[in-house]
Amino acid sequence: MPDPSHATFVSDSLNPEPLGPLRRRFLKLVDVRPGERAALFYAFAYFFCLLCAYYLLRPLRDALGLISGSGSLQWLFTATFLVMLALVPVFGALVSKLPRRRFVAIVTHFFSLNLLLFTWLIAANIHPLTVGRVFFVWVSVFNLFAVSIFWSVLADRFNADQGTRLFGFIAAGGTLGAFAGPALADGLIAFFGLSAPAFVAALLLEIGFLCFLGLMSPANQLGTAAQQGIQSPAAPDLTIGGGMFAGITLIAGSPYLIGITLLMLFTTMTSTLLYFEQGRIIVGAFTDTAARARFFARIDLSVSGLTLFLQVLVTGPLLRRFGIFPGLAILPVSIILGFAGTALRPEAMVIALAQGMRRAFDYALARPAREVLFTVVSREAKYKAQNVIETLVYRTGDVAAGWLYALLASLGVTTFGLTLLLLPVAFLWLWLGSKLTRDQQRAALVDKI
Repeated sequence: MPDPSHATFVSDSLNPEPLGPLRRRFLKLVDVRPGERAALFYAFAYFFCLLCAYYLLRPLRDALGLISGSGSLQWLFTATFLVMLALVPVFGALVSKLPRRRFVAIVTHFFSLNLLLFTWLIAANIHPLTVGRVFFVWVSVFNLFAVSIFWSVLADRFNADQGTRLFGFIAAGGTLGAFAGPALADGLIAFFGLSAPAFVAALLLEIGFLCFLGLMSPANQLGTAAQQGIQSPAAPDLTIGGGMFAGITLIAGSPYLIGITLLMLFTTMTSTLLYFEQGRIIVGAFTDTAARARFFARIDLSVSGLTLFLQVLVTGPLLRRFGIFPGLAILPVSIILGFAGTALRPEAMVIALAQGMRRAFDYALARPAREVLFTVVSREAKYKAQNVIETLVYRTGDVAAGWLYALLASLGVTTFGLTLLLLPVAFLWLWLGSKLTRDQQRAALVDKI
């Protein structure tokens, strides 16, 4: 049974100004309530900057990772897992000893400085094969840690009811960033070369940090919380405490967190298997690194458009009306359909469509639904257990799927055979999503009593 933590509420004004017609329509669509608007804006902008930075880097990462062919991908995923394994206790120690404001600042500035270093290495064409491999691992680590920190902050700032109403729209801020990122990457690479995305991404991380500071501002934390009868969030300058390995022990002692861990393993392993299929097909379709990078950027751009549509018009109403289960159920269905389509037509555009649909459903529906699951756990679990699940567990699934793909390929298993093997996994996945939904609803009811 999950440990219901204190509920949180964010405020920007006790007496909001009269609303115009456009704002009234927006508030009706998003279901944002008085006292929530400032926090919603800062969270939206923060996620925009974060994912815009990542999607500037993603096409470059994928292209550089294929310099030595798709057969090296499982080694890159293994290296990423080992780096993640080493960094998780370091992250746990930072979270335990430092206030949120300080550890977010340290992590953000560290990533920004790294990107400036990569900008120079890529521009100077220094050991391109080695730098490409290191960059692939670095971006894969950066993405999970940065996004995990963001969602931990949100799970700590908003309660379960607010998460159901607002997380879909906040995720749309990330999608706008994911939409802008590949468009920028395509143009930057074409006009300024491969190093330009890394430099612009460093600037975006710093802007995102300013949005984080706005979200942490006391003026956006208090106010209508007492008026609504909801406990105020903990001060951002308080430390969380606990040990550096607390994330792992918290998961081991909670069936609820173990269930979320299994959910994450299903998600990452199946998506990685599809990613390897994509790499195999793209290597045969494109021989030039820059062409691959621009192709990946255009795929990302298309995915972001679909994701934004779903997040603005579908996610909020769907989760409010039916709860989080539809969001948790959409991925196993889309994965099976994606593999089946690729088995029928193993072409670049088909695998791009399959991967794109999976990613759009993940970002628009599955991710907000998964994050709502964390709103009912303890504050320590929100930062430590959630980080372990969204970094170490995620990369464990990656590396396991990478070597599984290599094994199945050596045995001559086709994409169609892989689809059949994944069918029982999809049914188990659906059952687990249903169980976690019921557990979360019970914990949220206890939280209100």
